[in-house]
Amino acid sequence: MKYSILLLLVFANVATLANSFTKSKIDTTINTFNKDFVYNVKKAKSAIKIDGVIEESDWMNAQKADNFYSVLPVDTGFANQQSEILMTYDDKALYLAQIFYDTIPGKRIMESFRRDFSFGSNDNLLVFFDTFLDQTNGFSFGVSASGAKWDGTMSDGSSISLDWDCKWESKTKQYDDKWVTEMRIPFKSVRYPAGSQIWNTNFSRLDLKSNEKSAWAPVPRQFPTASLAYTGVMKFEEPLPKSKTQFSLIPYIFGSFANDFEAGTGAEYKKDFGFDAKIGISSSMNLDLTYNPDFAQVEVDQQVTNIDRFELFFPEKRQFFLENSDLFSGFGHNTATPFFSRRIGLDAPVLAGARLSGKIGNDWRIGFMNMTTQETSEHLARNFTVASVQKKVFARSNFGFILVNKEYLDQPENSNLFNRVAGFDYNLASKNNFWSGKFYYHRSFQSSNPDKQFSQGATLAYNTKNLQLELIQISVGENYDAEVGYIQRKGYNFISPEFSYLFVPNKRIVSHGPMFDFRYYFNPEYHKIEHENLYSYQFQFQDRSTLMFGYKDFFVELQDDFDPTHISETYLPAGSTYKFGGPFLFYSSTRKTMFNWSAQAAKGPFYSGEIQYVQAEFGYRYQPFINLSMNFNYTDMNLPQPFEHTKLWLVGPKLDVTFTDKLFWSTFVQYNEQIDNVNINMRLQWRYQPVSDIFVVYTDNYIPGNWNSRNRALVLKMTYWLN
Repeated sequence: MKYSILLLLVFANVATLANSFTKSKIDTTINTFNKDFVYNVKKAKSAIKIDGVIEESDWMNAQKADNFYSVLPVDTGFANQQSEILMTYDDKALYLAQIFYDTIPGKRIMESFRRDFSFGSNDNLLVFFDTFLDQTNGFSFGVSASGAKWDGTMSDGSSISLDWDCKWESKTKQYDDKWVTEMRIPFKSVRYPAGSQIWNTNFSRLDLKSNEKSAWAPVPRQFPTASLAYTGVMKFEEPLPKSKTQFSLIPYIFGSFANDFEAGTGAEYKKDFGFDAKIGISSSMNLDLTYNPDFAQVEVDQQVTNIDRFELFFPEKRQFFLENSDLFSGFGHNTATPFFSRRIGLDAPVLAGARLSGKIGNDWRIGFMNMTTQETSEHLARNFTVASVQKKVFARSNFGFILVNKEYLDQPENSNLFNRVAGFDYNLASKNNFWSGKFYYHRSFQSSNPDKQFSQGATLAYNTKNLQLELIQISVGENYDAEVGYIQRKGYNFISPEFSYLFVPNKRIVSHGPMFDFRYYFNPEYHKIEHENLYSYQFQFQDRSTLMFGYKDFFVELQDDFDPTHISETYLPAGSTYKFGGPFLFYSSTRKTMFNWSAQAAKGPFYSGEIQYVQAEFGYRYQPFINLSMNFNYTDMNLPQPFEHTKLWLVGPKLDVTFTDKLFWSTFVQYNEQIDNVNINMRLQWRYQPVSDIFVVYTDNYIPGNWNSRNRALVLKMTYWLN
């Protein structure tokens, strides 16, 4: 605990420095590509009631953002379905009203009431705010036609993390010829510069009945409407109110019953408490604290059949790690990143942690995280520290530095257990977003200090409406060790050119074209050890369904013994070589029908034998209350003796019920033959107050066949947001 107290003192000094910097003059130069699209936000003269009825005089006097531009299926001309956005504000909040006219008969597409809905499966409005005018980071808010909310933080110019929640209000009403929403977003819920009077913004509409995506400020079809390079400008009538120090305390209480039948522990009962806290050091800097956190309510990972040679990547879902997560996890490449937050707390309970993140001035961002895990029978107590800094350069590019330190506490005498990584990244993004790329160099530090502890990579991409080009190069030394990162493999050099071209006839087939993806792996002496080549052709239809077919070509020289089935007692020996491949077919149906599905199938040689597999997802909705889905995988591997003919099934039915926008129930069953397990996970969530929840979670793991329970648990957790 003494380490955490020391670091909190450091945070306090850094936060004071950050607060002084944010008081400096903010650069309000408008560089966005659509700087001529300007929305002037007038200050409200009376109260706005959030009821979905646009009748207040301030709405009548507000500027109207209409004449949305078509983005998909083509980005030429105006949208067919008319849309209107109105905004006003007072000293505490921003207000937004939306009117989306609907002239096509039939039901509007609305999947459920669940927060952070699936974008492509709902008629929806999304709003993007670039509050620091850097065209890289921001906030997104939205609603679906059912009234379900969407909120997230933005990074890398268009990426949105939906695991961030804040307090805000909305109300949606349905009419025969339109649907209408009013929003109230408190200024204390977002970060912005002191004295702010100008933000960048854009409004996006997806209307699945007309198969049309549109935006107020035009966006080229090859980019998402979330692209901050193509936002318009919003100007407030008066500077926004000075941000006050915000403090939120989120305590929780927890009770559980568990029984691990395989380990023979017997019934175990547990009760506990902990808290999270959020302190707004300034309008642009936030300090997150956690003590004895529990993540029992986090949704389980969707399992997959693993026939690969490397560790699978599962995304982070725990809320504490998610705000400004790109400051920590955005370094390196997705196969060689120095920090992966799931390394913390999954093998030992977290005792406490603190995280400082945000902006200093207009061009600098900093991140600082410190967490300590408890000692267990298998692991010493460990302290994890991550520090990063990022500086904006040119129009939208930036460079950054990161330091990751893992230190073992209370080590045995004469031992020196630690792991450290330091690195530099340069991220390229052109003003019009056509060019993007990255260069990075990282180095690990170990107590034995061997050589070849580097990870280095570079990418360069060019993306237009018709042509997409990308070149990726990565090298990882055989002794590079990032224990808190995700490193898929070591001791290799990698190069990958990619090319695709799209024809856009805008008829029943909206677009089609070929794609070539070549991936070559070499050992440190540049002897080829593997290639993965993909040749494909893709069609996208007017109803947003997609068809792709092609051929995959593989060559592998195994560097280690490998069992493709992951369940056999034999293996393919290191040094053996294999050439294999075959055709594949993929189809994804339209999402505007109640029943939708996607599937991929392939057949052909596989290492020394044959493989065929079918992977599919099916869904049916009784909107907006019930969603039924099923993920399915059948893999048939026939390798020569001494391997046995292996057939693996993975079936995962899921029931998701949203009774209201505050009460949700989900049941997820996963039968995985490869790990010989059936998992049942049921979760009831009641959001009884804004961002305050009661969770009841039941999980059970069974042995298929005899149906004996391996282990089961029942958890009750209650959180409350105080601010």
